[in-house]
Amino acid sequence: MANSAQARKRARQAEKHHQLNASQRSMLRTYMKRVVNAIDAGDAGAAAEAYKSASPIIDRMAGKGLIHKNKAARHKSRMNAKIRALQA
Repeated sequence: MANSAQARKRARQAEKHHQLNASQRSMLRTYMKRVVNAIDAGDAGAAAEAYKSASPIIDRMAGKGLIHKNKAARHKSRMNAKIRALQA
């Protein structure tokens, strides 16, 4: 357990950041899952709409450091390629 005032404050901050990060990570996964589910269903229109709403969320979470920017780019690229394959 934290013994100094500084350590107690850092513990409080760490818990707050942990909860915020968990919430944002869950939101990110939900948006990505909507795209994947639409792709799996074979619905190109719904997948494109879901991708359009998920793309800025993915970029924002990469900007905050929740996920690495290359991971964000990889997910977006793979989802976009699958959507284009559905439309073709």
